[in-house]
Amino acid sequence: MTKTKFLFQLSRCWNKSGVVSWHRRSFSALPNYAQPDYLQQEVLVEGRANSRAAILNRPSSLNALSASMVARLNRLYESWEDNSDIGFVMMKGASGKAFCSGTDVIELYKQLSGGNTDACKEFFRSLYKFVYVLGTYLRPHVAVMDGIVMGGGGGIPVHGMFRIVTDRTIFSVPEVQLGFHPDAGSSYYLSRLPGYLGEYLALTGDKLNGAEMMGCGLATHYSPKEKLPWIEDRLGKLITDDPSVIGTSLAQYGSIVYPEKASVLHKMEAIDEIFCHDTVEEIIAVLEDKAASSGDKWCALVLDKIKEASNLSLKIALQSIREGRFQTLDQCLIREYRTSLRFISRRISDDFCEGVRVRLVDKDFAPKWNPLSLEDVSDDMVASFFAPLGEVEPELDLPVSVREPDV
Repeated sequence: MTKTKFLFQLSRCWNKSGVVSWHRRSFSALPNYAQPDYLQQEVLVEGRANSRAAILNRPSSLNALSASMVARLNRLYESWEDNSDIGFVMMKGASGKAFCSGTDVIELYKQLSGGNTDACKEFFRSLYKFVYVLGTYLRPHVAVMDGIVMGGGGGIPVHGMFRIVTDRTIFSVPEVQLGFHPDAGSSYYLSRLPGYLGEYLALTGDKLNGAEMMGCGLATHYSPKEKLPWIEDRLGKLITDDPSVIGTSLAQYGSIVYPEKASVLHKMEAIDEIFCHDTVEEIIAVLEDKAASSGDKWCALVLDKIKEASNLSLKIALQSIREGRFQTLDQCLIREYRTSLRFISRRISDDFCEGVRVRLVDKDFAPKWNPLSLEDVSDDMVASFFAPLGEVEPELDLPVSVREPDV
């Protein structure tokens, strides 16, 4: 009974926030341009009687998103949305190891090291547009998040209608450890999680499993991995665009799960008490006090995770989530685009390239963050990452007037 009440309270908090909603919006698909065969292999397509499935197919990189993948996804989803013969759309990974590990940051690192900043800008522009399309999609969307769901790889499915997780699902937003910021709409959905769980996840990069994603509302359905073929077979036979019919079909193969006793979701009271503070410095001070006064091992562990991250990224991530709590999805994406361009410009700090280098390239795990301390990250420095881009650099242009004419 206690577990049921616990999950109900978390679910109620999520639903009241209205993170994911499905509305009818008008949209006209853009022309479909052909791609070379090898690029098409990065996103495979399965066609069923009344549905289509996009399959992320870069298993060697845990289905990390490349520029060509995002471009193909944009084209596919635009054409499917405009096709009256398609009732709903699915997305999944090609293997059970990963749904999507996020942006291919190693490729971005190589582009930036070679001075090709424009290619990186185009990648973020294309990715954020796709996230917006998914968040306002006309047709029901089913994401099968089996395996690793990391960073921007979570931003894609979380904005859709149905989000299936399994006993292999591992979710995280580790951007601050890479000297970047939670993007792809993260400031929108993290800010709408129960209490201050979003701040906790963003500042620590901590992982959630499938049951925990159900508990906090990031997922809508849970299924053991063995049942996924049954779900896909059932969905493949559906002739419908009715969300209730799809939801009923998913529920038939779903399981009721509860977070384990050691789950971070059972520490929501402590998370709210600590991460409600206005600044990263205050959050760290509370953690240090609790770790020292009571010997709380969990607080000490959380403190260590935060101190591994980029000082600049920590402050930007916290500010981003706080602003996202009062913004629409399109406003969050436009702001996140500004921040991403400031990071890849490397004018104020090179933390993004440094973070990728130490964790994924050289793997020496000894970052030289700049600024060196939180105290060196001024309010003006943080504000500059959120400021309008100006006349020289165009802002992110989202089709809000077309997809959401009433906004």
